[in-house]
Amino acid sequence: MSVISFIIGIVLVVSAIIAIEAKKLITSVVMLSLASLLAVVSFVLLKAPDVAITEASVGAGLTTAIFLLTLKRLGRRESE
Repeated sequence: MSVISFIIGIVLVVSAIIAIEAKKLITSVVMLSLASLLAVVSFVLLKAPDVAITEASVGAGLTTAIFLLTLKRLGRRESE
């Protein structure tokens, strides 16, 4: 189990760095969503289901939806 936690932690850090350094906004949003989902898996492995549910609903779900809707609106304004 510690090996799985270590791998998830490494991928989480790498996805967070990619989210920060990405040139395209959509790449940043996808990597941020991936980092949030990996955090959910980490919380489940640490036996914190209440925190995992909150992170899944707010971090991975709501925040990603808001970012994607914002990017969609920005795309329309750029083309006008």
